[in-house]
Amino acid sequence: MRTLIVSNRLPVSYARDGDELVGHQSAGGLATGLDRVQEEAEGWWIGWPGTPSDTTSEERAFVDRDLERQRMVPVWLTPGEVEGYYENVSNRVLWPLFHYLIQQLPLHIRDWGTYEHVNARFAAAVASIYRPGDRIWVHDYHLFLVPDMLRGLFPDANIGFFLHIPFPSSEVFRALPCRARLLEGMLGADLIGFHTAGYARQFNSSLLRILGLAPRVDRVQVGQREVRIGVFPMGVDAAGWAAAADAEKVPADLAPAERDEQAGALLLGVDRLDYTKGIPRRLLAFELLLETHPEFQGRVRLVQLAVPSRTTISAYEDFRTQIESLASRVNGRFGTAHWVPVHYLNRSLTQREVMALYRAADVMVVTPIRDGMNLVAKEFVASRVDNDGVLVLSEFTGAASELAEALRVNPFDVDQTAEALHRALVMSPDERSERMRALRHRVCSYDVHRWARTFLDSLERAGKDRPSPGPGMTPAEQLAPVIDRLCAAPELVLLLDYDGTLVGFAEVPELAYPDRALLELLHRLAARPGTTVHLVSGRTHETLDRWFGTLPLGLHAEHGAWSRPPGGSWEAIALPPQPWREKARVILEDFRTRTPGSLLEEKSSGLAWHYRGAEPEFGSFQANELRLHLRELLSNEPVEILPGEKVIELRPHGIGKGRVVAAVLAEAPPGAIMAALGDDRDRKSTRLNSSH
Repeated sequence: MRTLIVSNRLPVSYARDGDELVGHQSAGGLATGLDRVQEEAEGWWIGWPGTPSDTTSEERAFVDRDLERQRMVPVWLTPGEVEGYYENVSNRVLWPLFHYLIQQLPLHIRDWGTYEHVNARFAAAVASIYRPGDRIWVHDYHLFLVPDMLRGLFPDANIGFFLHIPFPSSEVFRALPCRARLLEGMLGADLIGFHTAGYARQFNSSLLRILGLAPRVDRVQVGQREVRIGVFPMGVDAAGWAAAADAEKVPADLAPAERDEQAGALLLGVDRLDYTKGIPRRLLAFELLLETHPEFQGRVRLVQLAVPSRTTISAYEDFRTQIESLASRVNGRFGTAHWVPVHYLNRSLTQREVMALYRAADVMVVTPIRDGMNLVAKEFVASRVDNDGVLVLSEFTGAASELAEALRVNPFDVDQTAEALHRALVMSPDERSERMRALRHRVCSYDVHRWARTFLDSLERAGKDRPSPGPGMTPAEQLAPVIDRLCAAPELVLLLDYDGTLVGFAEVPELAYPDRALLELLHRLAARPGTTVHLVSGRTHETLDRWFGTLPLGLHAEHGAWSRPPGGSWEAIALPPQPWREKARVILEDFRTRTPGSLLEEKSSGLAWHYRGAEPEFGSFQANELRLHLRELLSNEPVEILPGEKVIELRPHGIGKGRVVAAVLAEAPPGAIMAALGDDRDRKSTRLNSSH
């Protein structure tokens, strides 16, 4: 089985070295984690190679050959596509919003069409090498739409999607104009993975509020498909970091980064230069530490590495200026001729240089204001083969849910963070060692390779456990002969469902009334020679009579409890006694009162509690509670409890739309063709579906 990995960037990039393009392997967490997957599964990697914009056609041909040798497929992007898809939508819209920084959004969100177009190009690149049996693993927010696009191309493909950043609360996510399309794009996958259970819960909430889908903790039904939702906290190459840290002494050129007793204790921050990383508040907390604990002045220093990132975006340039100003203020306020409290580095370092800093640090300070996981914290832990060092960690990182032995802080609380830094600096060697041993056990046990293996195993199971498709929408190309046969029938009987078929659902049932176009359509159908039309609904007979009483239709209300033949009068079937009705009404009325936006509908054949107008999550929660309560209360009563589309209905046994079908068939002329259209999934009724 091959694995096709799809990500924004390939794990190799090309840069000019003189007059030549030279490839460089990425040392990032994703590249490290999936390198083994690609090798073991004869996999291919699809992504953007990130080559210079002035690359010639000959150089592109060289890159194509070089990448094919490494089983990689490049998606070549034009400068306009890079600006629209990557910079404007991915980095100026999706990145800040998913990190709760709505104030960073542009006033007008542009280039959504470019984002869709580039996602389609990635899907086409996958399609160019896809073979039946391949599994496809799509990564991150740049490619939200790719799973659904691939599902359209390959309905039976085994597709996974993993989000490497936080999934925000539904209140924040709903600020996106394209919110529904992003969710639909993700739902093309068989398995959707997140770093934490919190992100998965928030994704489920958005499905309910935006698409009206009701997930069941770890799965959601999407049409005839079931999509799994899983939690897979990403790790680091712990063994690789530990081996490098233990291999040899730090090279001489990096000796200043080693522990220096005269220089005092070392606090360390290692981040990309990004406004989500909390660097300004970290500097303020360090400043407060020096102010409130003056005994540390001259005895502690903060080394802050800020690797340049997204330098073409103005917000990042402004952020860099803010950090440099704060670092200068702290140094100007507390620094001496022999001691500089903040060492600020705005450049990239090699992995060997970062390792030296990890080994030298007394305290690692990881305080983003929001982060999907944060692998820096885990790299630091994996590097500390000496079982020393203290990790101060923001509670708003995905890693905080795993690394309980860290000193967890609220990065927005500068006072608390300053006190955590103080506690870390005065912590006893025994406590430091005990905490680090526990952290190392967890980080080394669930590393990046186990993360990848666990996700792919779950993806394979999701594909194997995929339920066989039940009755669904008839493909358009198959409808033409069916319609021809219906039109040619000398006698045609039509049974039409109402809510969800002839009209859409409304928050208040009374608002789903027929418009003039629908009434005219039904009138033309009923007037067609040799055609009889029956309307079958759960509505009361008073409602159907008010809306359709003047039309020559057969009307069937309350799921067949009331019927009126074309041009005839209403008649009710003999209903059985309903001894359960009054005690059920008390419960339903109580839930109506306690669930704002819900309502109780009284019918001669039963009761219905509607919650379409309720707050979605609370309404679904209350519906589950109500079903459990009613099942216990009415377990020995002759009543059915039927959950529907935002409704829970109670009716006597034996009442159902199947009775209508049987009665209409008995009255139909010999040789008549019956066609039924509807969305009713009541297993005890005759199923109404356009494919019958």
